[in-house]
Amino acid sequence: MKIVVAYALAGAGHFKAAESVYEFFREKNPALEVELVDVLPLSGGLFRKSYAPVYDFMVNHANWLWALGFKLTGLKLFSKLVFLFHSLICRANTVKLADFLIKGKPDYIISTHFLPSVVVSSLKARGKINSKLITVITDFGVHPFWIAPFTDIYVVASEFTAKQLEAKGVNQEIIRDWGIPVSSKFLNPPDKKNLYVKFGIRPDNFTVLIATGSFGIGPIEEMADSLSVDNQVLVVCARNKKLYKKLKAKENSNLKVFGFVNNMDELMAVSDIIIAKPGGLSISEILAMELVPLFISAIPGQETHNLEVLIKHGIGEEINGPEQIRQIIKSYKNDPGKVSGVKENIRKFSKSYAVGELYEFICSGSDK
Repeated sequence: MKIVVAYALAGAGHFKAAESVYEFFREKNPALEVELVDVLPLSGGLFRKSYAPVYDFMVNHANWLWALGFKLTGLKLFSKLVFLFHSLICRANTVKLADFLIKGKPDYIISTHFLPSVVVSSLKARGKINSKLITVITDFGVHPFWIAPFTDIYVVASEFTAKQLEAKGVNQEIIRDWGIPVSSKFLNPPDKKNLYVKFGIRPDNFTVLIATGSFGIGPIEEMADSLSVDNQVLVVCARNKKLYKKLKAKENSNLKVFGFVNNMDELMAVSDIIIAKPGGLSISEILAMELVPLFISAIPGQETHNLEVLIKHGIGEEINGPEQIRQIIKSYKNDPGKVSGVKENIRKFSKSYAVGELYEFICSGSDK
């Protein structure tokens, strides 16, 4: 059996979801022919070079423009026109990707970004391939870009997401409410005792983890200064080297500073609360670890929708500044019942085993 796991590297979440599926399938059955593919290198030159940078610029420096575009392209009034235009743009700029799929003849294509889903759907419509297409929606809301007519199965984050798909005309029979795929390491929490020693953390002190994405977005320095007065604070600066240097220079025993990390599961395991951006994949990892979340700097559109869904289910809060954050942290610290309540809501809402469900569906014949 040949499986292609496709993503577009525009935002880390699409890649991480695809990587989680790829690694699980390879570990579960090494005999499977599984390929992890970023579709952007198989796209046209200008399209390839501008796709991710334009996205990064808009969400980090022109939020208003991104919000406007997201809203306009999501309007039902323009849905048919938007779908046609989006499909044509994707097809025209992904000739190499189409050739790759036609020649490769995969049995299954698992897509964690709408770009490969649109391309595969177009190829199936024209009889160029007969692969089964599984579209994994990596947010809790559903933008029309995710709707690819020849998708065989949609994997969604929650019951709320499933209902949104149905409202957009997708047949309930092809929707699977399995959650967003996360790495197996988030499903099997590590031993905390060893981690406390590894990170030099006191287990009896309240610990706050700040991790706001690969760019280190938000008033992180102000939050770290405020919260570390009476809490242990772990800060993941990721690719924000300037922030990393500034925080490292502080003489503060309550502050632990990290750059780009690949052990977020360990940092989550030793933390009581996380301050994060509400990206779909980040949320899924947090829920898998049953960690109380506070959200900041939501990207208008997909992340604000994610935030609305979680708050509706009693999971997390939106925060706007260091002083508000300090008061909210204090309320959780002084009320263990509040923490327990959020964790209980997480257990009711979370669906953390999408990788296993996908594997069983494909490899155990349950799709027949």
